Amino acid sequence: MPSLVLDISLSAEAFLAVYQGRANRILLKSRNGRRVSLPVHHLRPYIGHQGVCGCFQLEFSGDGCLLSLHRLA
Repeated sequence: MPSLVLDISLSAEAFLAVYQGRANRILLKSRNGRRVSLPVHHLRPYIGHQGVCGCFQLEFSGDGCLLSLHRLA
């Protein structure tokens, strides 16, 4: 199963656009340089007072459908 490692560092202010309904996806770059457009609702379990910060693994199917996203560190 294909996967990508993402280092995510998003402030709480960055999520303000999501809560205000102005954004529903976030553009991220994996460690190997691939760009990923991720629906923000997948990050909601990881949002804290400071936003989202950490290393995550994104697993997807061969046709590009998201299977899982989990924090590594």
